[in-house]
Amino acid sequence: MQIDMLVRDIYVFNSYFKRFIKGNAAIKDGKFYYIGDREIETFQPDQTIDGHGKYMVPGLIDIHLHIESTMVTPSTFSYGVIKNGVTTIVPEPHEMANIFGISGVKEMIKASKECVADMFYAIPSSVPATSMETTGGSIEINDIDELIQTEDIKCLGEIMNYYEIISDPDCKTNQILSHIRSRYPDLIIEGHVPKLLDLDLQKIAYAGVNSDHTHQTVEGMDARIAAGMFLEIQEKSMTKEVIDYLKEKQVDEHFCFVTDDVMTDSLQKRGHLNVLLKKAIQMGLSPEKAIYACTYTPAQRMRMYDRGTIAPGKVADFLLVSNLETFDIEQVYKKGELVYESSQPYVQVVKERQFPEAFYQSVKLEALTEDDFDVPLSHKHDRCKCRIINVQNGSTFTSETHDMLDIRDGKLCWEESSYGLIATFERYGKNGNRAHGLITGDVLKRGAVATTYSHDNHNLLVIGRNKQDMLIAANEVIRKQGGVCCVEDGKVLSMIPLPVGGILSEEPLDIVSEQVQHLTNALKGLGYEHYNVIMSLSTLSLPVSPALKITDHGLINVNEGKIVPLIVSDED
Repeated sequence: MQIDMLVRDIYVFNSYFKRFIKGNAAIKDGKFYYIGDREIETFQPDQTIDGHGKYMVPGLIDIHLHIESTMVTPSTFSYGVIKNGVTTIVPEPHEMANIFGISGVKEMIKASKECVADMFYAIPSSVPATSMETTGGSIEINDIDELIQTEDIKCLGEIMNYYEIISDPDCKTNQILSHIRSRYPDLIIEGHVPKLLDLDLQKIAYAGVNSDHTHQTVEGMDARIAAGMFLEIQEKSMTKEVIDYLKEKQVDEHFCFVTDDVMTDSLQKRGHLNVLLKKAIQMGLSPEKAIYACTYTPAQRMRMYDRGTIAPGKVADFLLVSNLETFDIEQVYKKGELVYESSQPYVQVVKERQFPEAFYQSVKLEALTEDDFDVPLSHKHDRCKCRIINVQNGSTFTSETHDMLDIRDGKLCWEESSYGLIATFERYGKNGNRAHGLITGDVLKRGAVATTYSHDNHNLLVIGRNKQDMLIAANEVIRKQGGVCCVEDGKVLSMIPLPVGGILSEEPLDIVSEQVQHLTNALKGLGYEHYNVIMSLSTLSLPVSPALKITDHGLINVNEGKIVPLIVSDED
C-alpha cells in the first residue's frame, strides 16, 4: 500500500489510554493512516523516518490567546509558536476589534490564511469591554452574525463584563448571550470570571458562559467544575495547590492549559504552550496528563475532533521529542510535512504592509502640551483626599488606597507628592476625552512611560513622575503612530514602534523581542517592579480587571462596575 510517510520505532502517545505505546505511524494525505506494529512489509512509503525510540506527541493546541499581546502579526506569531510545538491555536482578536471593529477581526483572519500554524478564530464578544471607555470600534450583534456566516469561527470569545451579566438584565452582553443561545445554541461561549463564587458564578453559568481562564484557586476550580465549567489554566494559576488538585482529582476532562497573553521576549526565549507543559511536569503532573491537557482536552473543548490525538483519520500534526521530562522538541510536523527541525536553521520570512493603509494611521491625536498633565480641581480647601491606584507585583490586579494631597492655584500638587500621575487620552478622534489619576506601589519611581498598547481600549496611556518626561514620551508615541516609549530626564531610553493599529509591529520576532526586553529593562531601571512589567502597565486601563483602573471616562471601580471620582468624599 502506497503511503506518504512511515515513522518507525517510536513511542506514540495514545490519548484514549493516556499512555505511550511503542510502534510505527503511517501517514497519508496529511492524516494519520495507521498506528501499530506494521511497517514496510505492509506499506510502501515515499519517505521513511527512523524515530530511534523518540516520543511522538500530537501537535500542541492553545485555545485561548491573543496574538496582539505579543505585539506581532499572525505570520510572525506562527513562526514563533511552530518551533515550540504549537500547531493549532484559537486566537481572539479583541484588541484589533477595539481599534477597528469587525474590519480588525476580518483583517487578522485574512493575515492568518497562509500561516503554518492553523488559526481558528474566536469572535470578540466584549468590544468594548465595558460602556465606561471609548474605543475605535465595536462588535455588535450584526457583526457576530456576519462573522459566523462568513468566517471559520470556533467560539464566542471571552465574555468579560461579568458584572453586567449579573446586575443588568438588559445590558449589551446579556443581549449578545440571548442572541447566541437562540440563534446559535451549539456555539461555544468562553468566559472571563475572576474570583466569582456561589450564586454569582452560577448566574454566569446559567447565562451560557461555561469556561474560565482567569487566575484560579482550588476553591474556585472546585466551584467551576461543579457548575459544569471548563477550566483553562494559565501559567499564573500554576501554583503547587492548583497542580496538586489537578493531579489528585479525577478532573482530566475538565481542564486544559492556555497561554492567554505571551510577551514577545518570552515567546522568543522561553517558548509558548510547551513552557506550561514542561512546568506542569516539573511540578509533579505526569507527562501523560500534561500532554493530554495541551492536546486532547483543548481539541475536545473546541470540537476540533480532527486533531489533538494520534489516530487514523486525524490530522498528522505531531512532534518528535527525545526526553519527556525536559520536553526538548527535535522536530515538528504539520499535516505530515516537516516544518521545524532543531538541528537546522529556522529562518523567518518577513512580510511588510500586511494590512490596509488605514491600519497604519490609527492615532488621531494632536501633540500634547505640559498643561495636559495638570489636574485642575474645584475644591474649596487646600488639601484633599484622593483615590490612588496601587500596583502590586505578582498580579495585574490593583488595589485602591487613599491619601491627602495639596492643592495650589486650583491644581493638584501631584509632582510634589510621593505619587505618580496616570493619564489617558482618547486617540480615535471621537470625543477628546481624557482622565487623570494617581498611582503608587510597584510602579516606576522616576521618569515616564507612554503607550497605545493599553488593554482593551488602546487609548494613549501615560504614567510619570514629572510633566516634562510624560510630554516627551506621549508625543513620541503619537509621532510614531503608536508604540511604547520610556523617558527619563528628557531623554528617550527605549521605544517600541507599533505602527499597525498602534499595537502591532511588522518587524521580525527577534527584533521585537530585543525591543521588548530593552524596554522592560528600562522600566525596571526606573523602579517598575513586576514579573511582567509591560502587561502590568497595559492592563492599568482594563476596566474588567480588579480593582481600580482608569479609562478616558475616569477612574473605574471594577468590582462595582462604576466610575468613581479622584477625590474621595466623606461618604466613601
